[in-house]
Amino acid sequence: MIQDLLHSSPGILNFGIFFVLALLFLFVILGFVTYAILAERKVLGFMQGRIGPNHLGGRWGLLQTVADVLKLLVKEDLIPKAADRPLFILAPVIAFAPSFIVVATIPFTDKLQFADLNVGLLYYIAISGISIIGTLMAAWASNNKYSLIGGMRAAAQMVSYEIPLVMSGLGIVLLTGSLNLNEIVAQQQEAGWFILWQPIAFVVFFISATAELYRVPFDLAEAENELVAGFHTEYSGFRWAMFMLSEYVYMFAMASLISVLFLGGWLPPFEFLGFIPGAVWFALKFSLVVYILIWFRATFPRLRADQLMEFAWKVLLPVALANIFLTALLKELLSIF
Repeated sequence: MIQDLLHSSPGILNFGIFFVLALLFLFVILGFVTYAILAERKVLGFMQGRIGPNHLGGRWGLLQTVADVLKLLVKEDLIPKAADRPLFILAPVIAFAPSFIVVATIPFTDKLQFADLNVGLLYYIAISGISIIGTLMAAWASNNKYSLIGGMRAAAQMVSYEIPLVMSGLGIVLLTGSLNLNEIVAQQQEAGWFILWQPIAFVVFFISATAELYRVPFDLAEAENELVAGFHTEYSGFRWAMFMLSEYVYMFAMASLISVLFLGGWLPPFEFLGFIPGAVWFALKFSLVVYILIWFRATFPRLRADQLMEFAWKVLLPVALANIFLTALLKELLSIF
């Protein structure tokens, strides 16, 4: 594993290896973001009877997102006169940094992982929650009523849906007795994928994850037809791109986490398919989750703000608590028989 390579290297060399690997991984993430945006636009076009991008890069528009990114990089970076300048500049960094940090704990295969933490799941949830600080900073620093409303919506949504997200994950922790993501995958090799053992938890976790990503039908924090662009209304150019980058990196991280917790990570669905590399299985499961997230965007209308909050507290949370009770009961029965 990557951490084994780092532990076997002395001091300054260790830092150099880590820096190069992190830089390479950042480019992988940026590549995913580039073509996830393209994939989203093509899938939405297909589902809505449109063609989608097809000018730059041939028939499939493979260079369209690249051109969009280059355009953002050279656009003028505007800071409103009435904005709180230091916070306005710092907010996109605080929003993006945690999204990249949490990816370090994801085991893509049994040999490809930056940090194998005993509390990997807890670390992911704790660090990802920091991004809301960047969102609130952007909303407040912009000195714009639409930004402030979007930021308050984002904070309320994050706090509300973080609880059922964690509660649904506790079902798996009860079954495995571990917060280590590698251990969770390893136990699925013997017991089967946890989507079979924890179907209720999977549904709650997936819905809560969609809300955490601010994606349709939970995109009230941005709500273009209500709030212009929500908390990043006043942002432009590179700083606006960082907020978009954060959104898609979190999609990468969350799709990876769902694959690890419920779909067996890099494990094949059947033993006789074990000759196919684990990285291929992980990529297939990961791509399926991303596709479903895009599918949701093309399918569902946006919820009202009151419906959003009621659904979290009156539906998802009681269901998640009931799932914990049923899981504990199931584990006790299994220990008896």
